[in-house]
Amino acid sequence: MPRPKKSANPSSLQSEVPNKPISLRTLGEYLDLSPATISLVLNNAPGVRSIPQETRDRVVAAAKKFDYRPSFYARSLRGQRSFLIGVLVPELSDGYSVHILDGMEEILMEEGYFYLTASHRRKADLIEEYPRLLMDRSVEGFLVIDTALQHSLPLPAIAVPGHRNIPGVTNIVLDHRRAAELSLRHLHQLGHRRIAFMRGRPSSSDAEDRWNSLMAVSRELGIEVLPELTMQVENTTSTPELGFPITNELLQRTRKFTAIIAFNDLAAVGSIRALRNHGLRVPEDVSVVGFDDFEAAAYYNPSLTTIRQPLRQMGYMAARLLLAKIRGEKELPPEVPIVPELIIRESTLPPPSASTRKR
Repeated sequence: MPRPKKSANPSSLQSEVPNKPISLRTLGEYLDLSPATISLVLNNAPGVRSIPQETRDRVVAAAKKFDYRPSFYARSLRGQRSFLIGVLVPELSDGYSVHILDGMEEILMEEGYFYLTASHRRKADLIEEYPRLLMDRSVEGFLVIDTALQHSLPLPAIAVPGHRNIPGVTNIVLDHRRAAELSLRHLHQLGHRRIAFMRGRPSSSDAEDRWNSLMAVSRELGIEVLPELTMQVENTTSTPELGFPITNELLQRTRKFTAIIAFNDLAAVGSIRALRNHGLRVPEDVSVVGFDDFEAAAYYNPSLTTIRQPLRQMGYMAARLLLAKIRGEKELPPEVPIVPELIIRESTLPPPSASTRKR
């Protein structure tokens, strides 16, 4: 086939290319570009930003016109790559996981990766089995969300959050000590001393670190953590039901507290409903502090005072680090810390005086 002139445009290519699948080489000859340049553009490879936009537009237009697609199988065989990532989550509907996945997805799509998601419902046998099933499908690495891993994985892995020192796993971890200081000091400065604490379910990867941090800061501030003011999350759903029944039980035992630190925002919403059902106002009678700062936290009534952890940014960072690990670009530390932020809204006030407080 004679090589066309540089002035040729995609609209004339149909008459110049035989009626059969067009090859990368043929497309390169037509556009007067190297196959490597075309491959960079069509695979959206990291080096594509060095190619002028006008050239990228020409490549995309020609490829679209003649239905050219890079050969995934040829690309995989050449580089022994699948461009697949395995993602482990407790459940897909969980707001925590959804926000992290949103950040991960943006990076993976940008870099030309697909991902396969497995929801294990916090069942130990599935947490053990799913990585093997995903490896059978040739994933190159794992992104693990709110999953308590028990041992190392055979492939590069990033855990969000991760709290165990497991070889080969890089943990992205919120600074829970700082989070405890922010929430407890806020309530302490408002004047709260009798605080009810909510402990997360053991299957949550954050629960132990968050609880230990709260206990340590409570001791420093001289806040007594009383057994009768301690609640244990048992529910495994990702709804306000996390906090509703245990706050009901707390209120049946005692009303001698002025604030609640909930395990997360959903649990905080459940607590507020339980308090209202018992005739208590938030925050006039009882202040409530959440955790996570989901998007809806600002729109609850009252809007939630909470600890913000940048979930989407954590997902973004996890995907970036995993791809760097897969490519062997750099050695990663075992832990990458994330700094929390206190967001003060309507659900906290100074405690009521003894004469005005409802009982």
